[in-house]
Amino acid sequence: MEKLVIVSNRVLLPRERSARAGGLAVGVGYILRRHGGLWFGWSGDIAEETSTTPRITRAGETTFAAVDLGRLDYQEYYSGFANGTLWPLFHYRLGMLEYSRQEFDGYRRVNAIFARALASLVGSADLIWVHDYHLIPFGAELRQLGLKNRIGFFFHTPFPAASVLELLPQHEVLIDALGSYDLVGFQTEQDLQAFQDYIVTKAGGSILPGGVIAARGRTFRAGVFAIGIDTQKFARMAEAAAYSPETVRLKQSLTGRRLIIGVDRLDVSKGLPNRFEAYERLLRNWPEHRARVTLLQVAPRSRTEVASYRELGRQLEQAAGRINGTYAEFDWAPIRYLNRTLSQKTLAGFYRLSRVGLVTPLRDGMNLVAKEYVAAQDAADPGVLVLSRFAGAARELDGALIVNPFDIDQLAEAIHQALLMPLEERQTRWASMMSVLRRNTVSTWCDGFIRSLRNMSPQELQTKSPDMNRQQSRRSIVLPAVM
Repeated sequence: MEKLVIVSNRVLLPRERSARAGGLAVGVGYILRRHGGLWFGWSGDIAEETSTTPRITRAGETTFAAVDLGRLDYQEYYSGFANGTLWPLFHYRLGMLEYSRQEFDGYRRVNAIFARALASLVGSADLIWVHDYHLIPFGAELRQLGLKNRIGFFFHTPFPAASVLELLPQHEVLIDALGSYDLVGFQTEQDLQAFQDYIVTKAGGSILPGGVIAARGRTFRAGVFAIGIDTQKFARMAEAAAYSPETVRLKQSLTGRRLIIGVDRLDVSKGLPNRFEAYERLLRNWPEHRARVTLLQVAPRSRTEVASYRELGRQLEQAAGRINGTYAEFDWAPIRYLNRTLSQKTLAGFYRLSRVGLVTPLRDGMNLVAKEYVAAQDAADPGVLVLSRFAGAARELDGALIVNPFDIDQLAEAIHQALLMPLEERQTRWASMMSVLRRNTVSTWCDGFIRSLRNMSPQELQTKSPDMNRQQSRRSIVLPAVM
């Protein structure tokens, strides 16, 4: 009997499910609540050696299979190549990019260990869906073990332009590995176009009718599957959370002031220094907003072992202190800056209370905070979303005020415009965005990807056993378009 096997770098175990989850965990959690199945990946624990036998936990219709990472593998695979090389590359943070062949070898080694740990848990009819940049070689490793299952891969991150991707030593190896999947999904048309450009200009491949990729002796599908949220559920949650003790406390503490909210991991891609600078410029250029607005920035710390992330934290603390020191009154602080995680329910209530939502990353695959903010609004008196053009969500949410976060003046002007926007315009913009969110939900994303992977006929599937160190024969099989 077929089951769905989800593979991601990190497994969110049942005991952790109350924690605030990122977009990948939200999406995967929804998939498994809807379909059941197996979720495989790293437990989050670090041991002396990487475990080869996963620990099994069951909750409802879902089985969790988690392995521990050894200290060396954590350093080389996770901190090293995945987050020290691929993450900066995919987010265009090239000044942070570091490459080590030893770490690249560790990245491939851990993918091979993970594949062996999973293989015995997979039935021949199972669908396997692999998630994100940590696991690009994973499908190739499964093929080496003889698995002929339908295997799909999805990038939650942006995909870089061909001229940027080729900066990575051995980038060809990763593209070869993607050819081991039957279906590769991207967040936006721009990401898909970047991948196709690489295939044509760097890999000598072809884009066949319907977007089928033929390169290096293999063919596979590639398509756009924009991740969404459970729109109606989140809207109901926000409506109920408007009367929660946390939201009531926040509202009372504002004493009639308008709330501006930002919710992001403390991450160098999120554009938080630019955001703080723009807010400071708002207070300087439009003094009528002083003592009448408050910025609440929620930014849980992440990757604290990385020096640049620690420096970012210090930079933001100094900026918040400077702004508060310059503009605060005895009964008002311009910025409230929190470095801790809040529950999804609490955030839903805070979103609904706020007049302006700031989602201004320097680059992001999708950014579900933007979608959650819109879904949380009161239709009778909605807030305004200020959204970076470099977030994938900007391709869908055209009712937002779209900004370039590198342009501090434009960002400050957008916040000013949002604070002054009349009710009728706010309602029109919100209704336009909400109609998109009702059509493009997490269910649309999940069902569309699984349907595309499942509906490939046996004649369309090819046995893929790639040798990642050499080019394969030039046999090609044309596959139909992704719908």
